[in-house]
Amino acid sequence: MKFVDQPVSKFHPRAMRFRAHRYFLEVLAALVVLTSVAALSPARAAELAPGVMETAMEKVLVVRSADNADRFLGSALLWGEQAEVAVTAAHVVGKAAEVRLVDSQGREDVGVVIARDEVRDVALVALGDRFRGMAGFVVGAAPSLGQAVWALGAPLGLEFTLTKGQISAAARQVETAVPVRLVQHDAAVNPGSSGGALVDANGLLVGMNTRIADGSRMFVGIAYAITADDLARIVPMLIAEELPPFPKMDFRMRPIDRMIAAALGVSTGGLLVEDVAVGGMAERAGLKPGDVILAVDGVVIEVAGDFAFLIEAAVTRGEADLAILRAGQAVLVTVAFAEAAETGLLQRNAPGSEAARKASYRIESLGLELGAAGRIDKLLENSPALWAGLVEGDRILMVNGVAYDTPALRGLELTEPAIVLVQGRNGRTRHVVLDPWNTAAGLRPVGDANVLDPAVVVF
Repeated sequence: MKFVDQPVSKFHPRAMRFRAHRYFLEVLAALVVLTSVAALSPARAAELAPGVMETAMEKVLVVRSADNADRFLGSALLWGEQAEVAVTAAHVVGKAAEVRLVDSQGREDVGVVIARDEVRDVALVALGDRFRGMAGFVVGAAPSLGQAVWALGAPLGLEFTLTKGQISAAARQVETAVPVRLVQHDAAVNPGSSGGALVDANGLLVGMNTRIADGSRMFVGIAYAITADDLARIVPMLIAEELPPFPKMDFRMRPIDRMIAAALGVSTGGLLVEDVAVGGMAERAGLKPGDVILAVDGVVIEVAGDFAFLIEAAVTRGEADLAILRAGQAVLVTVAFAEAAETGLLQRNAPGSEAARKASYRIESLGLELGAAGRIDKLLENSPALWAGLVEGDRILMVNGVAYDTPALRGLELTEPAIVLVQGRNGRTRHVVLDPWNTAAGLRPVGDANVLDPAVVVF
């Protein structure tokens, strides 16, 4: 018998069963892949139990000024299982002795700012009867890369807003002179979010939002929070008045990258001193612009951020030995911190302790030095002029609509906030509000070499 192969019709029952079987296997394989990916994805661990974020939001506060102006200042969070204090960023409360706190139910009370650490950017507000003893945030596990997080606060003044993101980096240091590593995340935050909580899927505290990375000072996907672990270390020490005040680094410095290292004939690592404040502890110690700081107390600076932590370790000793390179010669400079405790870097206030309003200010008393043609030759760190938004190289054209030459500017007495027209280095003009009586600090201008990421701003 001769057998002849003949094609089977696609409508033949056997062919149809085969195609159905193959389709079933393909679908099953796809489901296995999707299930495996979901099991590995951090988002799977981000599923929320009902009411978790509503409960977390009850522990978030909006911070406003305690005067009739009722200015919006930022956000805060209740601290601990039975809260006695609210924690916020130091730049949120500024120099205020008291602030008004408002919760998501509309309840409000006035709290006393009992402590602030401006370097680490943490402040404590003692709670009044309205909020004292309420359930606050409990510290969760250390954040991990890719972990889902939620930011709670008042971005752009929009009270009690919740946004979602994930941990982008577990420990990022952004300033060489600040001994704090921040958790980086991409939950949307904006000016007003500062002092608000960053929580995990269980509503446990991951950190406190403090800053964003963007030159326009609006969110583009990178935000920073002080970790809850750091807060758990800092807050009790602030309450007990046992946190050593971090000395003000009254000199500016920049990391030594490959280009700078090649130009100076040194290795990467270490710091190049840009500027030394007149009369500060660095100048008294003999530090000079152009010095290259190589080590602190015999420990070599491998990366620029090491500097702040080495100084923090030396604070209790009262001084630090800086090994520097000056004009090719090794020099040892000893910086004394004896005056740190007297400088008010770690401040505690009682109600009514703010200084009386000064009647008038001269332009140069606000932290700037004028050169020819009204040009700003120098700006001091943390001065009213810097916080107003003035920049070295700006030329002051008018004050309140009136043009002045340099001698007249130097003699001008401001008795009220002024509108200053300035021209930048690029030739473009802008108006700046110069208000030395405003105790609420504005957005910090960026551009000094102490910032490791030049786009990072506090908000």
